[in-house]
Amino acid sequence: MPSPSTPPDTATEAGPPLDDPHVIQRILRTASTIAIVGLSNKTQRASHFVGSYLQDEGYRVIPVNPTVDAVLGETAYPDVASIPDDITIDVVDIFRRPEAVPPIVAEAIAREVPAVWMQFGVTNEDAARQAQRAGLDAVMDRCMKIEHGRYSGGLHWMGMNTGVISAKRQAW
Repeated sequence: MPSPSTPPDTATEAGPPLDDPHVIQRILRTASTIAIVGLSNKTQRASHFVGSYLQDEGYRVIPVNPTVDAVLGETAYPDVASIPDDITIDVVDIFRRPEAVPPIVAEAIAREVPAVWMQFGVTNEDAARQAQRAGLDAVMDRCMKIEHGRYSGGLHWMGMNTGVISAKRQAW
């Protein structure tokens, strides 16, 4: 038992770190269907870019957005609870304000989704820890597209790795 002056070991007392590379890799490796909460039909939005990338990489993307009928060729649902039971969801990826996260996590827990993922800037540690206590994997403040690219060697997509290594300034 740690002494009162010893800080808690967050990996054992609070659950795994919310950016644990092993958890991230397991989610990316085992998931096939991702419900993206806040997926926009506007192509310039980050959620659309991420959803399109994940679809191109072979994942099925289910849009969760009450303001649209369909995105990326898939029917959109107003919330996670409205997704039909015959669609197995492996990850709920959240593009919403941090204060909007707890009810989304509660829906993921109720549906027994294996993982919740909060995108860059989406930080709600209480909701993430609630997911972990319920047995779900949780990732917070990370981009699923970037993490997929990091672990699959796909950071070249859209110019992240051009294959040119040079310290010389290039003329554009």
